[in-house]
Amino acid sequence: MHETLPISVYFVSGAEAHRIGAALKSVHPWAMEIVVILQHDVTDGTEELARSYGAQVFREPWKGFIGQKASALVKTSSLWTLNLDADEVISTELHAEIARAISTAGPAIGAFSFPRCTQFLGRWIRHGDWYPDRVIRLARKDRVHWGGEEPHARLEVKGQISRLKADLLHYSNESISRQIAKIGPYSSAFVEASKKSGRRARWIDLLFRPAWRFIRGYLLKRGFLDGLPGYYIAWANAFTVATRYTMLRTIEQDPVPKGISSEHKPL
Repeated sequence: MHETLPISVYFVSGAEAHRIGAALKSVHPWAMEIVVILQHDVTDGTEELARSYGAQVFREPWKGFIGQKASALVKTSSLWTLNLDADEVISTELHAEIARAISTAGPAIGAFSFPRCTQFLGRWIRHGDWYPDRVIRLARKDRVHWGGEEPHARLEVKGQISRLKADLLHYSNESISRQIAKIGPYSSAFVEASKKSGRRARWIDLLFRPAWRFIRGYLLKRGFLDGLPGYYIAWANAFTVATRYTMLRTIEQDPVPKGISSEHKPL
């Protein structure tokens, strides 16, 4: 029996019935409240599964990651809030650390960060660009708001950010095909954000950014220690960078290119 913690856990979800159950199961025994913002057109059983774990479910049209997460945060009722994705699980060690952290947090603390460890191709990735991948997810509701640049929403914190040690378990990109499928939508979102911010794609970006991304992840951050998955991740990250800047360069040359969509929802 777990002691209930004064924490509201909130999710932004699409059609995630195939995997959100593990995330809900990891917080249900101790979370005071669970809130799920679900895309209005989802029919795969995600809502029924979330409600079976006691979650409050709200169906809303897609407003982007920042808009959806902001909407979910507003609907929480606890002082302490914890945001999770459908493919993330709170480990036993992280749960214990969270309980200690919120019980001893001083008034200067606005949020806590913790490392996120991703499972890919049957292996936990502990080097390269994917680890420690610190994320800020546990925060006082009155000290944060959602900002960032689509599709990379992030919590903007007023106050100190303390660091926890235990890993958030990330069951994402279970196959190479799924990893590849994300490159196009995320690159399109990068292009749209770049157009708004005035970012330009220079030839130096096209020539050197992808190479630097591979060298940084595989050699400097020791991605090679993760074996074949580490090798693939380094090349995939380099290709993603090349794709983003090539798409941006194409937009600059042809403002209405064919075959590039800016719509991006959770995959």
